[in-house]
Formats: sequence, structure tokens, C-alpha cells
Amino acid sequence: MNWTEFAFAAVTSAVGAIGGLGGAVLLVPMLVLTGTTARAAAPLGLVSVAAGSSAAGARQLNDGLVNHRIGISTELFASAGVVTGAIASGLASDRVLKLVLAGVAFAAGVLGARRKGIRNLPDPSLTSADVGEHIGALSGAYQLDDGVVPYSAKRFRVGAALFGLSGLIAGLAGASGGFVKTPASSEVMHVPVRVAAATTTFTIGVTSAAGLIVFALQGRLDLRECAAVCAGSVIGATVGVAVQARLAPPQVRRFLSAALVVIAIVLVVRA
Repeated sequence: MNWTEFAFAAVTSAVGAIGGLGGAVLLVPMLVLTGTTARAAAPLGLVSVAAGSSAAGARQLNDGLVNHRIGISTELFASAGVVTGAIASGLASDRVLKLVLAGVAFAAGVLGARRKGIRNLPDPSLTSADVGEHIGALSGAYQLDDGVVPYSAKRFRVGAALFGLSGLIAGLAGASGGFVKTPASSEVMHVPVRVAAATTTFTIGVTSAAGLIVFALQGRLDLRECAAVCAGSVIGATVGVAVQARLAPPQVRRFLSAALVVIAIVLVVRA
């Protein structure tokens, strides 16, 4: 087993699960910094995201944080984007792509950090029996400490367009697109950040799987390296989602914003 890739995958998947980013947005730059080519790192990033999503999904489903309708509705656009991006991945300039990614990450981080407090407040009339998604609607409720918080997604069309962009980024760079998905859900669609992060973590595995099919057809998967990344990602994501469950929404948002700014700086340095 490649222990360096195992360790990188474990750490980045833990961070990714906490913020709903997908660890690949950190893993791919780290691999490139240590000598892996961008062409080889991109498939490993998607392997990490798929494995981490599978590991983290069970607990978040049990906690009633994942909204399937929001996830599946937006995932249609993300999957179309990732297939397009994976096919076109050989055409994009690494420098231009990294600068675009850095701009998106920095903007998302700054916008998320500017908002204070909690947008969605507990409703005293709701009980734990109301926790979960509302069938047939882009809404639901989740448990926050001793209260239950209702929510309803807004501006779906804008959010869907951003999810398509996140898929395109995932296919081009192997970065999962989670750092676009979670802020898009939280800041654009007004989904609570914990629900946004959990739903993103749950669905980015689907996005990654679509891209991996294209990479496999292109002969770009090294099975030994994939195994090391997969094992590390499962462990890291399991730890990360346990930590996320203990954090309040503002803490998750601050963590997410800080991680996005760090990602932007790393990408600019690499470019």
C-alpha cells in the first residue's frame, strides 16, 4: 500500500466531511505538490470522494440531515457536468483551471464568512417526529440541539446551474466540486449549512462515479493507488462526519470558509 497517499486521503477526507467539501479539493493539490502529475491525481481525487461519500452517508442519513429530493434534483445537473468535464479534461490548461478554481473557492469562502448567526431558526411547534425531508417538496426539518429547524430551498434554477458548474470542475480537475455545491446550497438556495454539507457529502459520490467511468475508459486508473486512497478516505470520512455532528452551524460555516480560502491560496500558488 502507498502509505503517503493513504495518509493524505485520510486527512483530506476528514476535513472534507466536516465541511461538505469532498476531500479531493485538498487531496489533488497535495498530490500534485508531492510529485504526482495532474493527469494521475484527478482520478484519485474522484476515488477519494466516492469512498468518503459512502462512509459518511450512513450516519448523516440516520440523523435526518440528508435531503434526497434536493440532492437528486441537483445531482442531475452535476452528473451531466462531470461527464462533460472528464471528456474534455485533456483540453484545459492547468494554469487557467487552477486560477478559476481559486477564484470560485475564495469567493465562496468570503461570502460564507460574511453572514453571521443562523438563518434558519428552530420552530417551537415542531418535535423530533417532524425531523426529515418533506415528501414531494424541496424542504424539511432537522434537529438542532433541543429544537427542530424547518427549511425550504430557494432559487433552485440558480443553484442547479452552479451544481452543473461543480460537476464540470469535478470532471476537469478531480476536485469533486463539493466546495461549490455546499456554498451554493447554503448561501444561494438557503438550505441550512449542516443539511447542505450532509446532502453534498451524500451526493458527491454519484458525481464522482460518473466521472470515474470516463477515466476508466481512458485507462487512467491505477488500481493499487486507488486502493490506498479508498482505504484512507473511508477512515477519514468516518472521523470527519462524527466531528461535524458535534459542531453548531456557525462553526461549520466558519470552518468551511477558512478551508475554502486555504484552498484558493494553494491553487494560486500551484498556478
